[in-house]
Amino acid sequence: MALEIFRTKPIRSIHAVDYGLKRCLSAWDLAFLGVGAIIGTGIFVLTGIAAATQAGPAVVVSFIIAGIACAFAALSYAELSAAVGGCGSAYGYSYAAFGELFAFIIGWDLLLEYGISVAAVANGWAGYFNNALTSIGLPLPEALTKAPKLGGYVNLPAFAIILVLMGLLIVGVKHSAKFNNMMVAVKLTTIAIFISIAVFNVHPENWHPFMPFGWFQTLPDGKTTGVLAGASLVFFAYVGFDAVSTAAEEAQNPQKDLPFGIVASLVFCTIIYIIVAGLLTGVVSYTDLNVASPVAHALMLMGKNWASALISTGVIAGLTTVMLVLYYGLTRIIFAMARDGLLSPYFSGVNNKTHTPVRVIVICGVIIALVAGFIPLGDLAELVNIGTLAAFVLVCLGVIVLRITKPDLERPFVTPFSPLFPVLGMLSCASLMAFLPALTWLRFVVWLILGLVVYFSYSMRHSKLAEV
Repeated sequence: MALEIFRTKPIRSIHAVDYGLKRCLSAWDLAFLGVGAIIGTGIFVLTGIAAATQAGPAVVVSFIIAGIACAFAALSYAELSAAVGGCGSAYGYSYAAFGELFAFIIGWDLLLEYGISVAAVANGWAGYFNNALTSIGLPLPEALTKAPKLGGYVNLPAFAIILVLMGLLIVGVKHSAKFNNMMVAVKLTTIAIFISIAVFNVHPENWHPFMPFGWFQTLPDGKTTGVLAGASLVFFAYVGFDAVSTAAEEAQNPQKDLPFGIVASLVFCTIIYIIVAGLLTGVVSYTDLNVASPVAHALMLMGKNWASALISTGVIAGLTTVMLVLYYGLTRIIFAMARDGLLSPYFSGVNNKTHTPVRVIVICGVIIALVAGFIPLGDLAELVNIGTLAAFVLVCLGVIVLRITKPDLERPFVTPFSPLFPVLGMLSCASLMAFLPALTWLRFVVWLILGLVVYFSYSMRHSKLAEV
């Protein structure tokens, strides 16, 4: 019953034409959105941290494990995005497969994932930006680069970049996509520079011992380490392909373009991650990589200061696109949930001139800017990961459920070897969740309980599903 309702009233009532969203994104725009979100924090920050503290040179294996888990989930995303249509993201697909309550839980989960991701990446972006200003003799006062908890007044660069991106998203998604494409080109160029230099400076002895932390262990302080724990951490690097699916209603041909954008961006980025991680741990010892900018730091240790400066420029561009795409995805999920009655209809308005949900963009921008400017968020990558993994498990399960309940549903893209691949996706993502610390699970449960309060006190009584 849930599918009939989802595919008739909600989809028809939320069609892009009815609500003013403009179908202007091509398949390559979507692929670049995915690359823009995926290649950023993972390659420029988490690679070094995971190598130094959790996996050593075997961080390459961590990326492969996380990439395989994401590949199974991506194929499930591709099938559902082509078959279900309407609102993209795990929220829309859970709505089709499981009904309203599960859809709300996943949507609520995604709000945490995207919002915290943007704020956390903004903090990383601010550090690189301030380093760039310092290198040209124009450093910001320290009080304007740190949150109050760290002894400052405000992290001004982190606060300001969110407001800049807010303005860009208000102007329109096509303009944002063009900006994203340019920034993707810049950061891919900088990665190419690193690869071209590193490939001739590899010292094989740096790969020994290859797996210094083993596969997995829990430390006395409750933290986890090892290759599998590293995979749970670097999984953060892959979450961007989910943002591609949130563009369903602005894609020119979603049934064909979304699967292409999701799969192409994930495959390309996985290959890049493996190459960079292997070279990074080959040119310097993994013990030297527990820094904020491991790629630039490695080049400085090699004496390539000019290349390090170029890499830093690419980092700024790379993290900018990550924030842009995740911010975009957050606003579209809120927009979709409000449109379905699960959140206030105030959030479902679209500006007639820009064809964008300006109210949602502004509210999200102000909140994220305040969080990024006043709260240090260095430990929240794991919280983002557990929410994303939970969403991926349900997407994979959704493919199996719809194969059983709706065998005649038209599927322009079909997940190969189903139900094997969706089951493997569920198992691999659930396994990565198991390797996360207990504190992360506690925070996640608290957030879900808060969401259930919202659902039973408001959403259940105002949903469009209840009106059918």
